[in-house]
Amino acid sequence: MELILKQDVENLGFKDDVVTVKNGYGRNYLIPQGHAVIATPSAKKVLAENLKQRAFKDKKLIEDANKTAEAIKGLDIKITAKATEGASAGDKLFGSVTKADLVEAFEKAGHTIDKKFVTIVGGNIKRLGQYNAVVRLHREVTFEFPFEVIAQA
Repeated sequence: MELILKQDVENLGFKDDVVTVKNGYGRNYLIPQGHAVIATPSAKKVLAENLKQRAFKDKKLIEDANKTAEAIKGLDIKITAKATEGASAGDKLFGSVTKADLVEAFEKAGHTIDKKFVTIVGGNIKRLGQYNAVVRLHREVTFEFPFEVIAQA
């Protein structure tokens, strides 16, 4: 079943992409939830016209996203978290550090990023150390951001 996505769907595609999915997934989830519409020939023509008009606007958005990416890459973020003490305990955290904590650190540095556009490589963090996150500012602008989790003093 061919569908046109009306919004970004994780692990499937971005808004205005034409995707092929299994019939059940399209009929029972994507269309009823308002995430997609059936890709009829007329809908594809309308989509092509909209994409042409949007191409010019996207240039400015991509430039802004690249500037923001360069500013964020220059940051040195250290997230503090409570950790166990002692040699036998190692460097385990009480709880975990999530992408919400990283987004909060970005906001303290003056950059507002939606939590759904940040992915921590390897999932939630449960130990101290260096980690990477993938930040997506635009469909075409993604970058890896290194950060560190340190023990709270």
